[in-house]
Amino acid sequence: MPDLNKLTIEEASKGLREGKFSSEELTRDCLHAVGDKNKDLNAFVLVDEEGAIKSAKEVDKKFVKKEKLGFLAGIPVGVKDIFNTKGVRTTCCSPFLKDFVPPYDATVIEKLRKEGMVMIGKTNMDEFACGGSTEHSCFGVTKNPYDLSRVAGGSSGGSAAAVASDMCLYALGTDTGGSIREPASFCGVYGMKVTYGRVSRSGVTAMASSWDTIGHFAKSPWDAATILQAIAGRDEKDSTTPDKKVPQYADFLKKGVKGVKIGLPKEYFGDGIDKEVSDVVMGAAKKLEKEGAILEEVSLSMTKYAVAVYYVTMPAELSANLERFDGIRYGKKPKEEAEDLIDYYFKARGEGFGEEIKRRIMIGAYVLSAGYYDAYYKKAQRVRTLIIEDFENAFKKADVLLAPVAPFPAFKIGEFFDDPLAMYMADALTIPASAAGVPSFACPAGMSKKGLPIGLQIIAPQFEEGRCLQVGVALVGSCETVPCKNMPLKQ
Repeated sequence: MPDLNKLTIEEASKGLREGKFSSEELTRDCLHAVGDKNKDLNAFVLVDEEGAIKSAKEVDKKFVKKEKLGFLAGIPVGVKDIFNTKGVRTTCCSPFLKDFVPPYDATVIEKLRKEGMVMIGKTNMDEFACGGSTEHSCFGVTKNPYDLSRVAGGSSGGSAAAVASDMCLYALGTDTGGSIREPASFCGVYGMKVTYGRVSRSGVTAMASSWDTIGHFAKSPWDAATILQAIAGRDEKDSTTPDKKVPQYADFLKKGVKGVKIGLPKEYFGDGIDKEVSDVVMGAAKKLEKEGAILEEVSLSMTKYAVAVYYVTMPAELSANLERFDGIRYGKKPKEEAEDLIDYYFKARGEGFGEEIKRRIMIGAYVLSAGYYDAYYKKAQRVRTLIIEDFENAFKKADVLLAPVAPFPAFKIGEFFDDPLAMYMADALTIPASAAGVPSFACPAGMSKKGLPIGLQIIAPQFEEGRCLQVGVALVGSCETVPCKNMPLKQ
C-alpha cells in the first residue's frame, strides 16, 4: 500500500492487525516523507532512522506471534526535543544542550515504549519551549506546511508540522501557555492540552513548573483519545499527578452533543480577533447547535489580565528552573577561560542561552527580587486565582466552552520577531485555560481565504478531557472546510 504515512492511527492500527502491511513498511513510508519534506519544513531536528526501523521490526515480530498489543504499537511518532530519550540526543533546541544525551527516558516515553513505540526522531521547538513560532530554535525556524513563508507556531511547532505533513502519525508536545494549541491551529491538526497533572512531567525539561502540561498532536479525535489513554495517569516521580482514575476516553466519542451546553466566551470574539477567525469558529458552533448542542454566551471577564499574569509568573519560574544550567554538571562549557566562578557562569550562560531566554530570565529574576516579589509575583498569583474562579463560574452555566485558539491564522516568519510584546499577545486566547489548569482541545475549524488553517479550542473543567473529545468528534464533517491531511507544500 502506498503512502501509509497518510493514515490515521485508527486506520494504521487496523491495517497492522489485519496484516495488510507491516510496521516496518509504515515506518519506511514516514522516513521517506521526512527525507522528502523536512529539508523544506525543518520539523525534525534529529531523525533516528536506525532506531525507528529496529523498533518497527521488533513490533512486527510480536504481531506475527499474535501478541496482545495496544493501538499505538508500531505507530511512528515524533517527539518534541524536550522529552528525555535514553541514548538519543535531547537538546531543548538550545546551544546549551546541543550535545546532551540523557541517561534515562521521560515517564511518557517509558509508557509509549511499553506500547511498542516507533520513534522517528526529535521535533523542533523554541529554545526551552519559550516562544510561539519556533523562531527561537538553535536549529532554525519550522515552516508551515500550508505556506513556507509562515510559521508553524510554537513552541511545539515541529511536532505540529510533522503530523500535518504526514512525516509521522502523531507527535508529543508540551503546552505551558498555548504551545500545543497554537501550532495545532496554525497547521490544521488536533492538539490536546491536558489538565495540569493529568500526564506526568517527569523527564521533561521544566519551563514553568506550575503551568507545564504534557500533550500531543493527532490527525483525528479518535487518535487523540487513544494517545491520551496511553500516557495519562498517576506517576510516583511527579507529585503533581493525582491518583485519579483515567476514564475510557474512546467512550466519549460515541456520546454525541445533544443537550450539551456550549459556552461562547464573549471576550474571545471581540476586539483584536480577525473577523475571518471569529466567523469560522461561530460557524462551527452553529453546526453543533444543529446537532442538538445548546449555545449560550458566557463571560470570562479576567481574560484581559491573563497575558500579564503569565508573563510575570512564567519567567519567574523559568529563571528558577534554568539556574541548574551552569555548564559544570552538564551542558555547554564556555569557549574562553574564566577568571573565577562568577565569570564562568557569565560566559557559559552568555554563550549557551539565546536572546529570548535571556530576556525571560531577566524578567523572572527581577520580579522575584527583594522588594518586588510582593508587587509583582505575589499579586500576579492572586489574579491567577481570580482567573480560576472565572472559569469555575463559567462552567456553572456550560459543560464546555468553545472559542478561537489564536486571534489570527499563521503569521509570516519574522513578522513579530523584533516585537516580543506582539508575539506574547498571540497567546491571549490560550493562556487563560493554562492559568486555570483546565484541559483544552484544539480542533481544525476551517480555512482562511488565503488557504491557511483556522482552529478552535474546546475547554472543559479539570480532568474532563473526555468532554473535549466528545464535542471535538462532533465537529468532524460539521465544519464548512476541514483542512485535508494531504495538503501540498507550497511557497
